[in-house]
Amino acid sequence: MMFRIERDVLAEAVAWTARSLPARPSVPVLAGMRLEVTDDQQLKLSGFDYEVSAQVTLELQTGEAGVVLVSGKLLAEITRALPAQPVDFVVDGAKAVVTCGSARFTLLTMPVEDYPSLPAMPPAAGRVGSDVFASAVSQVAVAAGRDDTLPMLTGVRMEIDGDTVTLAATDRYRLAVRELKWQPGQPDFSAVAMIPGKTLADTAKALGSTGAEVEIALSSAGGTGEGMIGFSSAGRRTTTRLLDPEFPKYRSLLPTEFSARADLSTGPFVEAVKRVALVAERNTPVRLAFRSGEVVLEAGSGDEAQAVEALPVDYEGEEMNIAFNHQFLLEGLGAIDSDIARLQMTTSTKPAILTGGKPVEDGVTTDYRYLIMPIRLSG
Repeated sequence: MMFRIERDVLAEAVAWTARSLPARPSVPVLAGMRLEVTDDQQLKLSGFDYEVSAQVTLELQTGEAGVVLVSGKLLAEITRALPAQPVDFVVDGAKAVVTCGSARFTLLTMPVEDYPSLPAMPPAAGRVGSDVFASAVSQVAVAAGRDDTLPMLTGVRMEIDGDTVTLAATDRYRLAVRELKWQPGQPDFSAVAMIPGKTLADTAKALGSTGAEVEIALSSAGGTGEGMIGFSSAGRRTTTRLLDPEFPKYRSLLPTEFSARADLSTGPFVEAVKRVALVAERNTPVRLAFRSGEVVLEAGSGDEAQAVEALPVDYEGEEMNIAFNHQFLLEGLGAIDSDIARLQMTTSTKPAILTGGKPVEDGVTTDYRYLIMPIRLSG
C-alpha cells in the first residue's frame, strides 16, 4: 500500500479522525487509525472505540490499494509537524514510512485483523446547514450535565417532528432549549434520540467548519440502525451510540407568564458579571437588584472581599432581588448570540428565562430559551 497527498489535506483529515480516538483504550488496537487506499483511488481514514466512530474519505492522485493500522495520536502529531510539501506514505512489511521533503518517519504497524469493523450508518433522515447545526448544538450542550453517574443528564435530547428539530439539555440547575428548521427526507418523519452531549458538541463543531450541509442519519422507532445516530458532511462521517431516551418532561418547566422583564446590553452585562464574580467563591452567587432604569450587581459579603457595579437596564415590573450561579449565568449569556439579553422573571425563587434579542412585540416566541434556577438568598 502507498499513496501521495498534500500535507495540509492529510494533516486536517488525520486530526479530525484522531479526535474520536480514546485517551485510554480498553485494548491497544483501539488507539490505532485505520488507513485504506481503495481501488478507485480513495483514501479512507477511520477511528472507532465501540462508542464513537469517525471516517474521512479523500480523493488521491496516486495510490496503491491496501490497508494499514498505525498509532492515531502519533500520526496526528507527525502530520501536523511536517513541512508544507507533498507527503508519501508507504507500507513496507511491518512498518509504515512517512516521507515529506527531507523529513522521514518510520511507524510500527498494528494488526489490522484485530481492528473492529465500523458500524454502518443508519438510514439518512434529513439535512440541515452545518453552521445552523453547529450554532444550535453549542447553545444547548452548554446546559448538559457532566456527572457520568446521571447519564441521562449528560445527553442532548433531539426531537424531530416533520421539518422542526428541537434540542434540549439540562443538568437540573439550568435548561437550554433550541428549535430549528431542517429538510427531512420524509415530511412526516418523527424520532426522538438522546445523544451524548460532549460527543454531539465535538461533532457539530467539527462539521460546522465544512461549509456544507450536514446529513443526519437516524432510524425511526423500530427501524434499522436503532440505538445509533450518524452525521456526515463533505466526505466526513461519524456515528455514536445513543443514551437511554429517558429525560425530564422539560416543557412543563418553562414558565409562560412573568412578573418582570429586563433587557440589557449583552457585552457590558457579561463584563460586569465577570468583574463582580472575581470576589465570589465557587458556590456563592452574584446578586442582581433590579429597579427602574438600573440593575446593581453584587458579590461577596461580611468579612469577605466585596464587589458592586451598576448598569443601565430597560426594566418592567416591581423591584426584584435575585441571585444566580455566576458561571451558569455567563454560559447562558454566551449562548444567546444577541446584542440584547432579555431576562424574564416571576419571583426571586422561581426559574428565570434568558433569551436573546428584543422581540418586535412581546409574546413572540424565541427559538432559544435558557432557563436558570436562582439561588435562594439567606435572610
